[in-house]
Amino acid sequence: MNKILIVGSSNTDLVVRLDRFPVAGETVEGKSFLQAMGGKGANQALAAHKLGGEVKFITCLGNDANGENTLKYYQKQGLNADSSFIIDDSPSGTALIWVDDNGENCIVIVAGANKKLSPENLIKRKAEIVSSDIVLMQMEIPYETVRTLCEVASGAGKTIILNAAPACRLEADILNFVDILVVNETEAEFISGEKIEKIGEDAIISRLLGLGVQSVVLTLGKRGCIMKDKNHHYVIPSFDVNTVDTTAAGDTFCGALAAQLGRGNDWEQSLIFATAASAICVTRLGAQPSIPTEKEVNDFLEERLPGNRNFAG
Repeated sequence: MNKILIVGSSNTDLVVRLDRFPVAGETVEGKSFLQAMGGKGANQALAAHKLGGEVKFITCLGNDANGENTLKYYQKQGLNADSSFIIDDSPSGTALIWVDDNGENCIVIVAGANKKLSPENLIKRKAEIVSSDIVLMQMEIPYETVRTLCEVASGAGKTIILNAAPACRLEADILNFVDILVVNETEAEFISGEKIEKIGEDAIISRLLGLGVQSVVLTLGKRGCIMKDKNHHYVIPSFDVNTVDTTAAGDTFCGALAAQLGRGNDWEQSLIFATAASAICVTRLGAQPSIPTEKEVNDFLEERLPGNRNFAG
C-alpha cells in the first residue's frame, strides 16, 4: 500500500442549520447548531484514513483550546498528525457554516494558524515528504507553501494530487508539477480562464491539461465527475441520495480518491468509490462527522451496484 501525505488546513467548524439564508440586514432564527472539526486538509486526511489509506497529516494549529482539542480528536480517530506545527502567535482556524433546507451552504473561514504553515516549516518536514508515495494538498494554506511542497515532492518522484480549492489562479510554477488536478466547475473556470457554459466540460478539461497537469478530475456535484488524461477518459454518474448538507463532499471525494489510488486500484474503480463516498457524505450534517467508513462505502456500492467487485483492494 502506498503511503499518503496530506498537507493542509484544520478548522473548528461552527455549523448552523436554517430554513434559508438571510439577506443583508436581516436576522433569522437557526434550527440547530453543531460544533465539529473541519478544514479542507483535515477533512481529506480523515477521509483518506477512514476509507482505507495509510495516511500522515501535517497542519498548523494555534496554541489554544481549539488546537488542543483538534489534536486530541485526531488521536482518537487514529489519524497520524504528529508532524503538525503548534504556534503561539495565531489562533487555530475557524469556519462559520450556514446550511439551508436544500443542503446548500455558505462558509466564512478565519484562517488563523493555517496561514502560518510556511515553506520553511515544510522544509523541516522534508523527510516526511520523501518517505511518502502520494502527496495531496489544497489551497487553504499559503500559495508559496503549496509551491514548495510541489517542488520537493516532484524532486523526490512523488505522485502529486492538488485539489485547487478554494478557487484561485494557479500559475505554471505549480501546475507543471501536478500529476492529478481535482477541481469543481468554478475552480476549473478560474484556472483555465474559460467558461464551461461557453466551451463545454471536455474542452475546459483539455484546456487544463494543456496548462501542464497530467490528469484532470472535474467534479460536477449532482452530475458525478469526469476524469481525463492522455490515456483515459471516464464519465462517472452520481448516485441519487437525499442531500442534507454538501459540506465536505468534495473533500471526501478527494480523500477517497487518494486512498483508492494508493491501494493500487484503477481509475474507474477509484472514481466510482470516491463518488459513492461523497454521496454518503451529503446525507449527513457537518464536515468530518459526515465522512463514511470504507465498509459503509462498500455496502453502499453493493446495494446500488449489485455484483460489483469489492473495492477494498
